[in-house]
Amino acid sequence: MKEFFENIAFFDHIKDQFILPLQNPVLIFSLILMIILLAPLMLKRVSIPGIIGLIISGVVIGPHGFGILENNSAIELFSTIGLLYIMFQAGLELDMNQFKINRNKSLTFGLFTFILPLVLGFPVCYYLLGYDFNASFLTASMFATHTLVAYPIVSKFGIAKNQAVAITVGGTILTDTAVLIMLAVIMGNNAGTLNQDFWIRLVVSLTLFSLIMFYVIPRIAKWFFSRLESEKHSHYIFVLAVIFFAAFLAEAAGVEKIIGAFVAGLALNKLIPHSSPLMNRIEFIGNSLFIPFFLISVGMLVDVSVLLNGPTALIVAGTLTLFALFSKWLAALVTQLIFKYSRAQRQLIFGLSSSHAAATLAIILVGYNEKILDENILNGTIILILVTCLVASFATEQAAKKIVLASETDHEAISTKSDAVSEHILIPSIGNSDISKLIEFSTLIKEVKSVNPISILSVVLNDEEAEQNVSRARKKMEDYAQNASATETKLNMIATIDHNQASGISRTSREIMADVIVLQWPEKTGLAHRFMGERMENLLNNVDKTIFICDFEKPFIRHKRLLIFMPPFSEKETGFKLWLDKLTKLAKELSLTVTIFSNETSRTAVQKQITKDKSGISVQFHDFNDWDDFLIISREIKSDDIIALISTRRGSISYEKNLENIPSKVDKHFKENTKIVIFPQQNYLCVVDGDFANPTLSAGIETVQKIGKGIGNIFKKDEGEKDQ
Repeated sequence: MKEFFENIAFFDHIKDQFILPLQNPVLIFSLILMIILLAPLMLKRVSIPGIIGLIISGVVIGPHGFGILENNSAIELFSTIGLLYIMFQAGLELDMNQFKINRNKSLTFGLFTFILPLVLGFPVCYYLLGYDFNASFLTASMFATHTLVAYPIVSKFGIAKNQAVAITVGGTILTDTAVLIMLAVIMGNNAGTLNQDFWIRLVVSLTLFSLIMFYVIPRIAKWFFSRLESEKHSHYIFVLAVIFFAAFLAEAAGVEKIIGAFVAGLALNKLIPHSSPLMNRIEFIGNSLFIPFFLISVGMLVDVSVLLNGPTALIVAGTLTLFALFSKWLAALVTQLIFKYSRAQRQLIFGLSSSHAAATLAIILVGYNEKILDENILNGTIILILVTCLVASFATEQAAKKIVLASETDHEAISTKSDAVSEHILIPSIGNSDISKLIEFSTLIKEVKSVNPISILSVVLNDEEAEQNVSRARKKMEDYAQNASATETKLNMIATIDHNQASGISRTSREIMADVIVLQWPEKTGLAHRFMGERMENLLNNVDKTIFICDFEKPFIRHKRLLIFMPPFSEKETGFKLWLDKLTKLAKELSLTVTIFSNETSRTAVQKQITKDKSGISVQFHDFNDWDDFLIISREIKSDDIIALISTRRGSISYEKNLENIPSKVDKHFKENTKIVIFPQQNYLCVVDGDFANPTLSAGIETVQKIGKGIGNIFKKDEGEKDQ
């Protein structure tokens, strides 16, 4: 009998856990995770964006649906994090170079998407719906806002750097800031405090907020990321702290917290490369958990039953929704006509800017609590949120697909598509040097669409201990693979046996058809440096790939400029486009300004290529012809500059004898700078099979000349240094 009652008590306990709304936090979290997992997968089968599935799921399980969940403090917290995450990612992924180039376009779109909804919305609310001046003005201002609910779709399709996206995101911050400031003004007017003190307090607080976010925070972040470079998990916690601190400061300054999150993204934009492990963590956690949580919470606010409360509710809801969508479409159309965008770009602008959620709720709830707006406006706004989020998701996904397809069928894209997809980077691991920085650098310059992994090569000498050394080399490379997994970068580990390093590197680069070889700048240690010049000479003479020789003296985030030195006729080399693509990609990832030192002919070629590639990067040019006195340029170089020297093999089109000693001069006089010496791809080299360590094998072949005098001097000690 005792066991019987115990069983009854057990089942009663289980039953209590499922009383609606659910109260068990573990069960609630499990349900949310199952929705995040299954809703997008189920709706994907019927070609419905996953975002819509999450919003509809929120409607079903919310207090106005089946009442499975209620809007408690935990739901509100995760929803707030998700909202701030969306705005933060929008600011973080914004291409600052594109934004600077298109700032006038962003201002123009921001003006249209603010003014047109306001101008159209006010007479609709005042004359058609019959509301008073304050209610009409406040509701019309709600039309002008928009939340980037569909932004994850843009990220998924990889078009976040499209110009249409850049101006829409830029316009978002402008219009939302204007509307939320206007909300503060309306509330001040309603409370009778709209006086001189109010304006002074608002201006001062916003000025202090801007100074802290754009002057103090970036300097603290740069110091933190540099000093704790190896503590990767601490970087993410720091970013989260900055997001919430910025949101708090924004509210303290009198504007909405989403403005603070967006500004936090702008403040950290230059310090977090898009291909970095930190960016990968930010996107992964946000897109997997926080942002879906926010979308579900938006659905939980929707009360579909308000449509059954009589014709007034239907009329208000329908009118608000119709004019909100129409005004945003009209703003996108005007922007398209002015800047001559394609129809797909117009649809993308409309899709991103048509969804109403966060700022809209903030305005309407404040107006409702202050008795400025009635229940019909509140309910109509909830329906407006659902409909606009659905329309925005459909429109954005369809436009994103069109833009991706158009870019793949574009003539210029076709000409480079096969090269981009098959690109292969090889990183030889020489000696006991740490190549972690080389892997990070290769990740930054690697073509995103390339199907090939980054290959790590360890060449083991063919002696009695070759097999044991191969095993040790593979074990060492496993550590690199583990670190690279943080950025979802695939590494291909190659351990091979050969007579010497140069022979193994040359043979492997041909076997895997590598396009780029990235080498560590060898250290000057003991007598071993004497052989490095010879080994590099042999490698350069027998490998026709583009070779990057890198010396990373500082963390990547501490650089501000990329200085490229182009000898005359560098643009005539076979590998010109390849190294230019890689350096411009590096500049975009690290948000560096680019200055090229060259003659006028080379400058014209670079400008033409950048325009053709549509890279959107701004390049400054400095006329330079005095290569005999290269050090005269030292006054232009600062310690936080990356120096990229385009070198040349003897016998190539751009070869000049006075260029041979420049690499050694750079190494000697700019020790604190990050340096990259690039040998462009050649197609004339005569590769000699066998032992490359014997220089007599290539004697008599005029087309294969030694370049060791230039690069080799980097690795030889000065006689004067010896005496010291």
